[in-house]
Amino acid sequence: MKNVSICVGSSCHLKGAAEVVDIFKNLHKKLGLDNKVELSASFCQGNCTNGVNVVIDGKIIPDVGPENAEKIFREKISECL
Repeated sequence: MKNVSICVGSSCHLKGAAEVVDIFKNLHKKLGLDNKVELSASFCQGNCTNGVNVVIDGKIIPDVGPENAEKIFREKISECL
């Protein structure tokens, strides 16, 4: 199971974390990844200046925003399954 954690801390929240969460949740459901990908939210991941940060299996993916969230999801998550 692939673990994906989206930062929803203050800095990332201001940079669109809620929209990133919505995009990831919708793609997760649309692609039927319930048994393959675990989505979660977290607070500060220690990389605030480069947020919104997403951690995929321990690796930080910085600068995720509403404009590139779907692309990142498809490149880093769904294609790796």
